[in-house]
Amino acid sequence: MGADTVKGAIIRREEFAFSAFDWGRVAEPVGPAIGARKVKLNVVEVAPGAVWRQGWSFEEENVVVVFAGTGHGDIGSARTELRRTSALYSPTGRTLELTAGDEGLTAYVWRTKLVGGEPEGADPKTAGALTDSETQLRGFSGIGESPTEGESAVMNFVFWPGSGSSRLCLHCGVQQPGQTFNVHIHPESEEAFIAFEGIGQLYMHDQWNDVRPGDVLYAPPGIPHGARNPHTGPDAEPFTTCGGPTPFDPALYHAAGVSPDVK
Repeated sequence: MGADTVKGAIIRREEFAFSAFDWGRVAEPVGPAIGARKVKLNVVEVAPGAVWRQGWSFEEENVVVVFAGTGHGDIGSARTELRRTSALYSPTGRTLELTAGDEGLTAYVWRTKLVGGEPEGADPKTAGALTDSETQLRGFSGIGESPTEGESAVMNFVFWPGSGSSRLCLHCGVQQPGQTFNVHIHPESEEAFIAFEGIGQLYMHDQWNDVRPGDVLYAPPGIPHGARNPHTGPDAEPFTTCGGPTPFDPALYHAAGVSPDVK
């Protein structure tokens, strides 16, 4: 991949290295191979009618975002119908399975292990969608020394401490034409997020980089990163990203005026 394990990386979807299995195939664009220690990000392509079981789910926290296709997901005994933009949160101690429909199913799966001492949610939210907008961050000016740029984008908190997540989170940034989710850093967290929909730019390596749906950004602690939609005009469309820092960064919730405590 040519990724700099110190400065982070943008990994293009066409660069993913897939391994084939009887149920489909899987790639790991973010993991130890590029220096990630706190989070892994897998891309799972499940063949029509097949079942993928996350073998380590009982020992990990997992977050799933459906990128394409349909099917259903099982977290323990709880079943959720899935389509593009659907999301699942699987707490440590529960099993995770994805079953593809007639079109097959492509999902991005975030993975982490609790290190000890994290509070556990009493009744965590386990099913959602990138469009969940009950709790949002607006007017974000960044974290760190980078200047604020243009009109701020909105971020939906899909899974976060307020919904019962212990370590992982899932945020969805909606960059309307001309909007930016300002460049920022996370002092302790590793960030892994994807360009989900639309054509936009991600900040990495001190510059804005053009990306397309499915591309991945990985930022180690202290590395500036952000997202923007530089396109304007009557034909410009929203640019959507999703992912989040691992472990979650309380500064984002303080900026939104909500508690970072796990509920």
